[in-house]
This record gives sequence, C-alpha cells and structure tokens, in this order.
Amino acid sequence: MTAPSDVSRPDKILYPDAGWTKADVVGYYRRVAEYMLPHLEGRPLTLHRFPDGIEHEGFFQQARAGHFADRVGSLRIRHDQPTGSVEHMLCEDVDCLAFLVDQGTLTFHRWAARRGAIDRPDLMIFDLDPPDGDMGLLKRAARRVAALMRDCQLSPFVMTTGSAGLHVVAPLQPRSDFDAVRGLATRMAERLVVEYPDELTTEQRIEARDGRLYLDVMRNAFGQTAVAPYSLRARPGAPVATPLDWVELDKGDLRPDGYTLENLFRRLGQKGDPWARMFEQAIDLPKAWKAFEALD
Repeated sequence: MTAPSDVSRPDKILYPDAGWTKADVVGYYRRVAEYMLPHLEGRPLTLHRFPDGIEHEGFFQQARAGHFADRVGSLRIRHDQPTGSVEHMLCEDVDCLAFLVDQGTLTFHRWAARRGAIDRPDLMIFDLDPPDGDMGLLKRAARRVAALMRDCQLSPFVMTTGSAGLHVVAPLQPRSDFDAVRGLATRMAERLVVEYPDELTTEQRIEARDGRLYLDVMRNAFGQTAVAPYSLRARPGAPVATPLDWVELDKGDLRPDGYTLENLFRRLGQKGDPWARMFEQAIDLPKAWKAFEALD
C-alpha cells in the first residue's frame, strides 16, 4: 500500500470550507475501498478531477492517460463515430483508487455494464433530482419508482447522490442490450407521469417542467455513467453518494448530501453496505417487460 508520505502535496486543501486536504481524501478512499470497490469491479469509469480543489473548475476524464498505464487498468471499447475506440479506465484495487485520487479525482462515475458484457447492462437507473430541493416530492417519487419496479418483478435499491437527488436502481442479469433496458425504463417513467401528472415529468427541458420532478432514465444508454456508490462529490462539506435502506426514506432529516467524509464511517459501522448483495436479486429483463405489459 502507498504510504501517506507518497501522496503528492498531501497538505493541498481540496475542500476549503471544511479544511479537508488531499491526504484526508486519499485516506477516505483507502478506508472506504472495501465497500466501494465491488461497485467498481469491471466497470469503465469517468473521473471528475479537481487538482486545485472544489473552488476551482474541475474537468471530466474518460480515456486513460498515458502516465496512468502502470497503475490503472484499462478496457478498450468501440464507440459510434466520431468517438471511435476509447481506452477506458478500470479501478479494481485500493492502490489504484488511491493513485487516481492523488491525481485530483474527487468523484468516480461508473458504467452500468461490466467487462465481458459491456453492451449488456446489469443495472437499471432512475436519476431523481427535485425542483428547488423539495425533499417531500423527492421521497414520494423514489417510492413510486420503487413500487413500479416491484410490480415489474425488479428489486429496487436507493442511494443518495451526495448532490441534490436520489438514484433508484434495479439489478439485472446482463443479457439484454442498453436499448432494451432504456426502452423499459422509458415506458415505466411515462406510466408514472400519467399516474402523477402534477408531480412527475419526462420533459428534459427545465423550462417545461413547471415545478415537477424529472424522471431521468438517460443513464440507461451505452457510454453513459452514474455516480458510483461511496464517491465524494465536489460540493461543500465533502458529501458522499450513499446507499440506503428503504426505511431510511422515513427519516425527517434525510438529505441527499447528508452523509459526508466526516460521518460516513459511523454509519457504515452501524449498517454496513445495503447494496452489498444486490445482485442476488437480479432478474432477466424480458421477465420485467412481461410483468410491465401485464399491468395494462
């Protein structure tokens, strides 16, 4: 393991409001690795890097840099033109995680598919961001998505994003392609909008939402990514994307950015990772499609 003295510029302040340094952030990721790495295994990543801290503009990186070669895994994936073939990054051990953080990475975004079945996702993702931080609406929307997933024989899991919203995710057996998964997610979102037209929308244009919560299913597409569980976010307080138990949505003080670098390990010590065995509940997508069509 890399010694703390090997962190470049360890005293560099990355979160000025809380005083968290690069050494603190590397230490966080080393400590959380046992919970986080299973969620990254085999998945191409996009990094959100902030070499000068969150008060300065960051940038996204999906292609593996040349000087990462000895420290970071890779998976070459062919995309539609003009992107062509891209050598994506894989991170599957704690030293790789620490190395990428030492390069200024704060947030890890992951694919919904893994190496060996890169065109067949094993996750369906609903991204829920409420207008004006309306937590009541956000919680209701998450429960409604989860209820419909259960009606479709899917097993829903929920996570705070560490930003403004929640992700509701269902594990899949990696047998269907992205178009099929996104197709079902789109139909499900449209059904929910019909049932709750005053609160939910599939309008991508913000000005057309009229205060309704947008059911974003666009992450269910080839090449799209979603924030990885236990990733830090580049926001004041160093919030963390945190998997939850469903009963935790009943907590009055629940906030999408409520778990942070400072308090996450207290929670993990009490509850562990609620997503640790999620793929034991994965189903084949045609079964979910059949259940959905039977609802009409």
